[in-house]
Amino acid sequence: MENSVVSVPSRTGEVFDAFRKAFETGHIVDFLNKVTEEFHFFVPLPLEGWNLEQKGKERFEELIRFERSVLQVKLTPVFLLENEDNGMVVFRAEGSLYGRPYHNELAVLFEYEAERIASSADDKPIAQ
Repeated sequence: MENSVVSVPSRTGEVFDAFRKAFETGHIVDFLNKVTEEFHFFVPLPLEGWNLEQKGKERFEELIRFERSVLQVKLTPVFLLENEDNGMVVFRAEGSLYGRPYHNELAVLFEYEAERIASSADDKPIAQ
């Protein structure tokens, strides 16, 4: 029997595509159109000002500007899980950080409220 992969559209897949586009290109409109007005998020940065809960679309824009200033990256999903209230994507991040080669595996969790993203959290790196 031949192994095949079947791609099933999902809201988490669509959300991750917009998330990926934001980090890879700086185009954030698609992602921000999918979040609630009370959107909040967490990032695994041990830097003052980023190590606590972040709130709002503007703060997400600041994150993307900051990340893109030091990190040029391509995100590749490895696997995706979702249920009624949450979606999780484990992904590879490959590119350069401060001009040096960068490779990592991370996970992002999206919490949904109705059909919008209420929060997201990048997990600690899976592997360095």
